[in-house]
This record gives sequence, structure tokens and C-alpha cells, in this order.
Amino acid sequence: MKKIIAAIMVLSLLTACKSKQVVVEEQAADEARSAKEIINGHYNNAKNFSTLYIKADVKYSDSRQSQSLTAEIRIKKDEKILISLRFLGITMAKGYITPEKVSYYEKLNGTYFEGDYEVLSRWLGTELDFYKMQNMLIGEAIYDLHKDIYKPSIEKDKYKLMSDRNGIIKEFFFEGANYLLKQQLIAQGGPEPRSLDIKYPAHTEHPKAILPAKINITAQQKDKVTINIAYNNITFDEDLSFPFSIPQGFEQIFID
Repeated sequence: MKKIIAAIMVLSLLTACKSKQVVVEEQAADEARSAKEIINGHYNNAKNFSTLYIKADVKYSDSRQSQSLTAEIRIKKDEKILISLRFLGITMAKGYITPEKVSYYEKLNGTYFEGDYEVLSRWLGTELDFYKMQNMLIGEAIYDLHKDIYKPSIEKDKYKLMSDRNGIIKEFFFEGANYLLKQQLIAQGGPEPRSLDIKYPAHTEHPKAILPAKINITAQQKDKVTINIAYNNITFDEDLSFPFSIPQGFEQIFID
């Protein structure tokens, strides 16, 4: 359970109206574009919200276990993320993520963790921080695409940006209508190869943002971890609370 909350790690109103989820029509990449055009097109999909509340179904599996859960994700943009995982309506784990640290607890073993992003980075196979986690959940490239040099191409009807620097391969794939992110793959070779593959099968349009409808995550290092997330209900700009505290009697765990 601790790996589930670490790895993943609004019923609100939008000007008094619930946000409708409209599936976004996508197009194939039709003609060559420069890296700058693709990057600018991606970032033109502005996310104009202050808070975001998501209800989702989550399926998690690794070499030892498989679980189906429901998740409640609360985001205060650029400040904090709260993830609650439930089984049959009972909260089994919570994670609280800020730019400074990651905290979570899980009830099955009565344990909790507080620390930096190193553990998430190891489990998911790439260097992570708060903003990369936030971008992953809202369907943006986890890296700032303006800060690297990418080779553009068309592959499998998608616009592709690729960078291969310092032994780290970064690949980003976009559809042709709105340059919505369809896949981002980060891979590192060497004696301990690792990879993180994030796919976005579909997106939904809301008045304040286009967001993923589903996220399929495959992280591989020594073990293979698969997390499939389906967003069921999304609402914006509610005055959200972020209740999180470690229950009394839980044992702190330390990860080398």
C-alpha cells in the first residue's frame, strides 16, 4: 500500500456550475512542425484554475500484488496535493505532497513516511519533484520543454520530441489538433536501467482546462509497477481543505 500512495503521489462549483466533461476530438499529425511550434502548441493549452478536485478509479499492480481502489485527488495549484486512497469506501492511505516534501501513511501496516522526493524518484524511475508530479496528473510534460533541445519528427501519427543527453532519453508524443500530450517516456540505461512511461489515452474539455480522462503509468526498474487511473469527476476552484495528519501510534519507516 505504501508504494501505491507514493507512486500516484473538484464536488465543487465552477462559477456556480458543475464542470461538464466533454471528450476532446484528436487528430493525427499531418505535416512536419518545428520543435518550437510543437512546444508552444502544447503550452497553449492553459490550465486556468486555482484548485482542482478529482475523483478517480485506480488499478495498481506489481510483481507481488494487484489492487483496485478509488482515489480522491485535491490540488492547490503549485502549492500542495492531497491524495486519499479508499477500498470499499474506507480510507486506506493518504499522501500529502508539497514542493518541500512527501508525507504519507497507510493503515494496513500502521506505518508512515516523511521525506524528500528521492523515494518517489526511485520507485517511478526518473527524478521527480512536486511540479513534475502535478504536471503528470494534469497532462503536461513533466519536464519544462523550453529548457532542453529536442529533435522533432512524426511517428505513429503523433508529433514526437526526443532528447538524448547524459544517458537519459526523453520522448514526448502529441496529437495533431491541440498538441495534447499522448505519451511521455523517460528512460535511462547503464548498470541499473530504469524507465517511466506515461500514456494519456483520452482527454476531456472543461471551461478552465483540458485534462486527461485516463492516465496509464508503467514504471520499471528492478520491479515493474503499473498504475491505471481513470478520472470520473472533475471540478474546479472550490475552497478546498487539505486535512492530513499522521494517526497516533503509527510507526515511521525509513527508506535507504
